[in-house]
Amino acid sequence: MTRTIAPRGAVRDTTRGAGRRGTVRIRTLLLLFLAVAGALLAGAAPASAHAALTGSNPTQGSVVDKAPTQISLTFSEQIALSDGALQVLDPKGERVDTGRATNPSGTTYAVKLHSGLPDGTFTVTYQVVSADSHPVSGAFTFSIGAPSQTSVAVSAQEVGGGVVGALYEAGRYLSYAGFILLVGGAAFVLACWQRGAGVRPVQRLVVAGWLALTTATLALLLLRGSYVGSGKVGDIFNLTLLAEVLQTKSGAALVSRLLLLAAGALFIAVLFGAYVKRDEAAGSGTDADGADLAQEKKDLTFGLAIGGAVVAAGLAATWAMAEHASAGIQTGIAMPVDVLHLLAVALWLGGLSTLLVALFRAPADAQIEAAAVQRFSRVAFASVITLVVTGIYQSWRQVGSWSAFTDTTYGQLLLVKIGLVVVLVGIAWISRRWTGQLTTVPETVTAGMVEQRAKTRTKVSAGSGDSQRAAQLARQRAAVDGTRDKRLRDADPLRSGLRRSVLAEAGVAVVLLAVTTVLTSTEPGRTEEEAKAATSASSQQSGPLSLKLPFDTGGEDGKGTVEVTLDPARVGGNEMHVYVVRPNGKAFDVPEVKVAFTLEAKDIGPLPVTPDRIATGHWTATGVQLPIAGDWNIAVTVRTSDIDQATVDKNAKIG
Repeated sequence: MTRTIAPRGAVRDTTRGAGRRGTVRIRTLLLLFLAVAGALLAGAAPASAHAALTGSNPTQGSVVDKAPTQISLTFSEQIALSDGALQVLDPKGERVDTGRATNPSGTTYAVKLHSGLPDGTFTVTYQVVSADSHPVSGAFTFSIGAPSQTSVAVSAQEVGGGVVGALYEAGRYLSYAGFILLVGGAAFVLACWQRGAGVRPVQRLVVAGWLALTTATLALLLLRGSYVGSGKVGDIFNLTLLAEVLQTKSGAALVSRLLLLAAGALFIAVLFGAYVKRDEAAGSGTDADGADLAQEKKDLTFGLAIGGAVVAAGLAATWAMAEHASAGIQTGIAMPVDVLHLLAVALWLGGLSTLLVALFRAPADAQIEAAAVQRFSRVAFASVITLVVTGIYQSWRQVGSWSAFTDTTYGQLLLVKIGLVVVLVGIAWISRRWTGQLTTVPETVTAGMVEQRAKTRTKVSAGSGDSQRAAQLARQRAAVDGTRDKRLRDADPLRSGLRRSVLAEAGVAVVLLAVTTVLTSTEPGRTEEEAKAATSASSQQSGPLSLKLPFDTGGEDGKGTVEVTLDPARVGGNEMHVYVVRPNGKAFDVPEVKVAFTLEAKDIGPLPVTPDRIATGHWTATGVQLPIAGDWNIAVTVRTSDIDQATVDKNAKIG
């Protein structure tokens, strides 16, 4: 085979041009990632609350005649409470709550108040963590007697924002990217291109994924306490907050991830150590030894595949157990589905990244074979099918209705993600067309290249007496090798076409990863619509409901009027007061009062409530739960003696 070597200057220029073009491609991809990530982070709220406040008692801005004994808040899902999560402040900014929050029912949480509160405006603040690990904060006011001036200043910054919030979000992006490179790169080597275990650029990519995921996990663990709490940079290394984080679901998930990453380090060491040595020994030994070594390598491959699958599934589960899949409906199904979804993303996008590195950075004597690319095509196809199936289920679970696709932030981002997946599949289809026509590098060319490199090294060694001259020869050798590698990679025009299509595919994948990461921190469409509906229903309620019902038990002194007040008279917890008065307007001391709520349209009830007597003619009950809005029938039974009683009722719109 005749080969023409260009003059030294030409070689240097060509190498510089080739290196510059490769560098420009990589820089362009990195800049694309940074630009998209920055834009998405800038457009996202500092903290996407996945648990929304849907009701309170007293209601926001309301004025009550008497001081309540407790404050209750109702959220769209269950929350995690810590000391001081719910606080009530008087007009001077002093706390008037007992400090211990309770969960009397469902998603309603309450904190008791001290007795003897003065008139004026009170501020209720809450800072909690939703069931899917995201912080939620807010505040509202109510007044006793009449509104007044208040010295309480509530911070405009939501929990999870500021510098700590930005660092936490950056850590989440880095952790997803690291997971994809680690799992996808290792799977690509084992399932598609086992020779790639000895290729240094591929090794660096997988190790970089492990380092990124480990670094991000440690950072998230340190940032978590401040992220859901004060938001102060100085609290990042607060050991007390760290101890509290370790007792939460999110802390347990992060610690589990670190333990699995320790096992992942051992996996990488075997994959790029003992595994490569087995491959080299199998190729250089005798036929008998080669057969034994081949069997050992086969057994090692099987062991690595099983161990790697367990570690990868465990890593994916650390997200599933602490984020969207762990809250809401059908969590028992949603968490395994989320694990499959994450693994499919990693196999597809991580494998794609490894293929990109193999096509652009692998040395000419270790060029990826057409068979390996075709195997990856099959893996990618199976991953896409898995993504579609699991994505449909996740979309139904998180969105809930067709209107949520366009009316909620989550739905709009999901539409963007679906569009990116369609574009990515289209580019992948073009890539696979190139793959079908791909040819492998001729062995004679590879052997000649290896021989030429050996000769160059010999010349350099012979002239190594002069260190300066040796260094110059080494640079020249690197230039010649780089030119030869590029010429060999470009020898097959189909391989060049494949590299271009895979590069475009990787660019779209970076954007897709950024959108997916934002989705994980965005309030699901189903939750957002439920919160909007609850807020709308709350705004339609003008104030406490009051009903006056005349009664006559038929006995001596059996006439009077019973007044029922229900505050705030909407779905969720309510405070009820019952006043019984004589015809002359004076308090009527009756032995017993009972109330029942019935929603005939939904066949609900009667729901009995037995209020407690607190004064002559005054009865009260707190935490009266009404499950849904509607036209409720309120029946009151008044007993004036051992044998005389009467039941009166009236319908009222609630919620």
